[in-house]
Amino acid sequence: MPTNSNNIRLLSVSVRGSLHKANGLPCQDYSCYRRHKNKAVGIVSDGAGSAKYAQTGAKIICETLCDLLIRANLKNIRQTVIDAINVARQKLILHRFNKSKSADDLINFSATMVGFFYHNGRGVFFHIGDGAGIAFGTGSYDNMIISEPENGAFSCETYFYTMDDWQDCLRFIPFENVDRLLLMTDGVTGFVFSDDFYKIHRKFLIPIVEYLEKENRRTYAVKALKNTLDDVRARRLNADDKTILWAKLQ
Repeated sequence: MPTNSNNIRLLSVSVRGSLHKANGLPCQDYSCYRRHKNKAVGIVSDGAGSAKYAQTGAKIICETLCDLLIRANLKNIRQTVIDAINVARQKLILHRFNKSKSADDLINFSATMVGFFYHNGRGVFFHIGDGAGIAFGTGSYDNMIISEPENGAFSCETYFYTMDDWQDCLRFIPFENVDRLLLMTDGVTGFVFSDDFYKIHRKFLIPIVEYLEKENRRTYAVKALKNTLDDVRARRLNADDKTILWAKLQ
């Protein structure tokens, strides 16, 4: 059944990790979303800690994809995503921080990305690198579709849209008949999933989802989610930046 934008709710929150706070560094996560009529787009990105302008890379991929994909249709979404990533990469090549004005310096903007496109009850995840997406079947926490992180040969190694071979790392996972969806950066995945990504930590995730569905006061919802991601236990378990984007689609 078609869903109009009045029924689609979206919210995202980022908190700076304790390690970045201690070192005086900014939050290198970024998130963005758009909705129009019966469409919704959401993106989260985690800038690489080793990249000098990682937060810029994360911001540009999120905003570029949101701006371009909200005009797209599901039939051509894969090519539209590829085209939009190329636009974001071109923006970085021409960026004032890119002194060489070439792809050689895109490494300084390295960032992962995971996003979704939704239209009329169907959608798709698109994903490069770590972070994760999860879509819950209508009315159920047991029926779910997960877009898992992808890491390299070492646990600390992942993939970025700024790499020369980024298209080899781009993954698409379709979904339909879902009503709730979450995107998250790597700083959050350990709280949400089991190590093998086959199960969710229900005691952590379900209360968050149900609270956000019931809380219509946006400022309260944002504050509660920030407090959850930035409490003492969360900082102790993972010192990285943390971002969650939540969508209620029906």
